[in-house]
Amino acid sequence: MQALSFAVHIPLVCFGVSLPAMVLYMEWLYLRSGDELYRTIARRWTRVMAALFAVGVVSGTILSFELGLLWPQFMARFGGVFGLGFAIEGFSFFLEAIFIGIYIYGWSRLSPRAHFLTGIPVVLSGFTGSWMVIMVNGWMNHPTGFKLRNGKAVDVDPVHALFGNSYFWHELVHMYVAGYMVAGFVLAGVYAFARLRGRWGRYERTALAVPLTVAALAAPIQILVGDWNGRVVAEKQPIKLAAFEGLGHTEKGAPIHILGLYRNGKVDYGIEIPKLLSFLSYHKFNATVQGLESVPANQRPSTSGVNVVRFAFQTMVGIGTLLAALSVVYFAALIRWRRLPDWIWFHRALVLAAPLSLVALLAGWTVTEVGRQPWIIYRVMRTSQAVTGAGGIPVGYATLALVYAGLAAATAWILVRLSKLPLQET
Repeated sequence: MQALSFAVHIPLVCFGVSLPAMVLYMEWLYLRSGDELYRTIARRWTRVMAALFAVGVVSGTILSFELGLLWPQFMARFGGVFGLGFAIEGFSFFLEAIFIGIYIYGWSRLSPRAHFLTGIPVVLSGFTGSWMVIMVNGWMNHPTGFKLRNGKAVDVDPVHALFGNSYFWHELVHMYVAGYMVAGFVLAGVYAFARLRGRWGRYERTALAVPLTVAALAAPIQILVGDWNGRVVAEKQPIKLAAFEGLGHTEKGAPIHILGLYRNGKVDYGIEIPKLLSFLSYHKFNATVQGLESVPANQRPSTSGVNVVRFAFQTMVGIGTLLAALSVVYFAALIRWRRLPDWIWFHRALVLAAPLSLVALLAGWTVTEVGRQPWIIYRVMRTSQAVTGAGGIPVGYATLALVYAGLAAATAWILVRLSKLPLQET
């Protein structure tokens, strides 16, 4: 149930973080140039932003209830450690909701400059709210800021817990770069689809260029951030790193296997690249990488869990590499011809990039959460100790799935209706 809610909510977080900034950039272009086209795009994107924010309110509210209902021991024993983060996230949410309302209804009621200024708190509160949640997740991966005494958290320092864990910083950058990639490629994919349908006026070209440029800048950067991420995992969570590859035994000069199936402590049927795991993890070809079997079986993911992590990790890396390559093609065309690429295959690739970016996003979170198993708080609390023992979960899951299906249908209907509004009505 929690995974289902995250799968719905996390893409909305990406739009909540990055779309307000792109809307504000479009409005800034309008203020600077006086060109009504930029204002039209900004207003249309504002409606999309409002619709997605409303959906995010629903999924976010469900998630907040799930934390207490599904993980009662987790919240009861450690809520005092990370509760500050959720409190700040709550304040950020209300601030964002207030200023989104002002921004939406202020288009025709405020001066252009005053209206632009009301958008700045939307951008900042969207950042701070998700920032706090990522802090909590970083703490779950590298718990600090408390001591355990008789199974209880004592001597709690919530500021150190949230800001002092070394896992937080790379998670923060990784998630925010992913947010701009997802929102950028999804928006660009929408206008690329319009291009394939024969609509390719100045409006479509401009509305495609901005999010595509944002996403194309983020995609290569994400490769560097991913390298940073991997090296932190190698240092702080070596068993999770071993799950990425399915490395059963501690090995010097550890390889990477592309595809394949992990079983009996090794990967079968995969394409082996010698020493690559050691190099990517420690920047040394002969570095020693700790294997899964270096810890007892009850302290590492199960065989099925390892295969889930391997598949998710390779999916994330593979899609990220393809998106970075598409970004290089885009910038090469801009430098060479100083215009948007007009090749049909390029726009088809952009249409595919939209859902692929979402798949990579969810695969990344699967790697983060499943790779940490069997711990909900790394080496402090097991998932089995935190989860509820209440019955009726299958009924709750089915109900939740129906709710999200209805929500998805309603969201799709709203977005299609918004896309069909004539430009002159914007």
